[in-house]
Amino acid sequence: MRGGFFDAIALLAAGQALATPVSRNLSAIHPGLHELRLKDRAGKVRVFSFVKRGEAIYMLHAFRKKTQELPRNGIDIVLKRIKEI
Repeated sequence: MRGGFFDAIALLAAGQALATPVSRNLSAIHPGLHELRLKDRAGKVRVFSFVKRGEAIYMLHAFRKKTQELPRNGIDIVLKRIKEI
């Protein structure tokens, strides 16, 4: 998973847009919010990232995915962290 994460970050930093299955746009929750979708031997890992154009890509929160739905507490953490940027 570590290699996949760093590969995805390198592509984002180079300005490339990632698509499903590697990334999912979550602009319905907040503009600029994305979910990196990674797998390792233990299962699925999700990393919320926020792209602030012309400035930076912020990694806001990561969790091990166990259900189909995004956890509400994870979304709350992400929205709080976006406000702090």
